[in-house]
Formats: sequence, structure tokens, C-alpha cells
Amino acid sequence: MKHLLLIGIGPGNPRQITLEAIDALKRADVFFVLDKHQRDDDMLRLRKELLARWAIRPHRLVQVDDPQRDGEAADYVGAVQDWHRQRAALYGRLIADELAEGECGAFLLLGEPGLYDSTLRILELVEPQAFSLEVIPGISSVQALAARHCIPLNRIGEPLQILPGRRLGEVQRIDNLVVMLDGKCAFAAIDDPELHIYWGAYLGTADEILVSGPLLQVRARILAAREQARARKGWIMDTYLLRRRP
Repeated sequence: MKHLLLIGIGPGNPRQITLEAIDALKRADVFFVLDKHQRDDDMLRLRKELLARWAIRPHRLVQVDDPQRDGEAADYVGAVQDWHRQRAALYGRLIADELAEGECGAFLLLGEPGLYDSTLRILELVEPQAFSLEVIPGISSVQALAARHCIPLNRIGEPLQILPGRRLGEVQRIDNLVVMLDGKCAFAAIDDPELHIYWGAYLGTADEILVSGPLLQVRARILAAREQARARKGWIMDTYLLRRRP
């Protein structure tokens, strides 16, 4: 039977992978890498660096173009579902054509495979075939954010919410909330003087940017830093925690 590994490799620092992930890198015969064709693709370099260091057994690297999602589509859910179907067709072909019976294939996934990564959902759409699946957990950008700001993610007796930026406007009261995938900077529309923000971009990398403070005082600084970083690198990956003062 074919075997597939989903290996969490952390948010960007090659040292933020687990011993279990290193062991998994040493087991795979084939590594599947998606190329987004970004001007400055640090994440592609990270994957190749990890393979060069830890994939010590003979292996094959299969690098393919990643299907593009329509980020401006009016129907967000429909656009994501269509993108997932395109990826599922690609993954199905890779597993069928590039992975032989008895071989072990692997995807190196940024952060944690179970948190804001679509690979597990996409594999559910792949045409039924004989392969087993194993998930190797990784450090998420949420964990890295809290560590870099030296704060706990949760406070005593309080829940912690995690949601995408497009849903932030639906929250009636923010107490302790992590936002991911906020391409439109939804935090900039909030005028609550009791909120503190802990923001980070390119966490764990040489380009890491950290800003924290009262939201109303630092949001302009975050917006400027974000715009400058995107212009310089061509892309940005950031997340933040909004927390009400005790």
C-alpha cells in the first residue's frame, strides 16, 4: 500500500521542527512540493533546506505548479471550494503517477497541518485509492506569535477564539482572539480603546516583524510596516492576537 505523510514544519524557522518531523523526513521516498511562483519564495527555500539537511535516504523531489485561487471572487466559499477541487485533482494525479506501491510520499506543510491548512480536507476529495495517511504535528504561527511576544495564549478562565480576518467584524465583543488570514487588515476598523494587539509577520524567519501595544496607538504603525514588507517581498504572512485589558 502507498503511504502518505503530512509533515508540519513550523511557520518559517528551520529549527522549529520536531524530532518526530525529522524522523518522518528520513522515511519518505518522494516529496511533493507546490511552487507558487512568488518573487521571493522563502517557504519553498525552507522546504528545500529541510530536505537537504534531513532527507538522508535516496528520494525524489516532485515540484509542480500550485493551482491559483481567485482572491477577488465575490463568492469566497465557492472560490475556495473550486480551488480545493483543483488541488484534489492534482494530488490524486501525484499519488497515482509519482508514488509506487509500497513507497512513502510526503507533503511538507507550513505550521500545523490541523490548523488553517487545507491539505486534510483536500485529500478527502481525492478519488478513493489505496493509500494510508499519517499526520505529523508542527508548531503553528499562533504558538510562535505568543512565544515571540512572551505571552500566554489564554488567560485564566477565558476562552480563546481563532478566526479568519473576514469574520472579525461579526464578533460582538473581543476578549481574547487570534486572527489569521487577514489580508484586508480588519483590525484597522476597530475603535475599541480597551484592546491590545500583538502582531507578527514572517514569524521565525530573518524578516520577522513584531509590533505590540494598545490597538489605537499602534495600528497605523502595523499598517505601514505591513505595506512596506509586502512591497519589498511581494507577499506577507502575518497573524495577531487581540486582547482586552483586564
